[in-house]
Amino acid sequence: MGATSEMIIQNKSLYEINESQQFLISQIEDLEGEITPEMEQQLEITKSCLNQKSMAYLQVIKHKEGFNDLIDAEIKRLQALKKRNTNIVLRLNSNLLSAVKTFGVYEVGLQKFGIRKSESIEVEFINELPEEYKTRKLTETANKMALKKAIKEGKEIEGVTLKTNFNLKIN
Repeated sequence: MGATSEMIIQNKSLYEINESQQFLISQIEDLEGEITPEMEQQLEITKSCLNQKSMAYLQVIKHKEGFNDLIDAEIKRLQALKKRNTNIVLRLNSNLLSAVKTFGVYEVGLQKFGIRKSESIEVEFINELPEEYKTRKLTETANKMALKKAIKEGKEIEGVTLKTNFNLKIN
């Protein structure tokens, strides 16, 4: 194989490298296990490309994971800033309410400070309310742990299958 063929192989995606490998395996099976020198060279090039591509993918994964960590840290920082600002707003509103209660309605420039009356219901013991004053909410979810155990024990449950997932492990 020439330098041009090697360059074409190196520019392949991981998917294309996998496809090439499967094609080579198929050819070897067709020849009943016999490997020609060209096939051996192709296998080496494919393995080399796989190694290079895998490391490139790993670099991108690590970079994106690091960036996600930075985003998470920024989200936490912004949430803390928002909480601090919310607390300041609540404290300032409380101080203004106390001033209105102490001094009555007052104006500063175009702003008028006063009190608006509102009502709310507080319920101490919901369970002791008569039924006519209760609203029930029912949420159903699948007990996946129990379903998994039942399937593994050989029980067949309509609409439930045990799916095996393959997750990437990098050591």
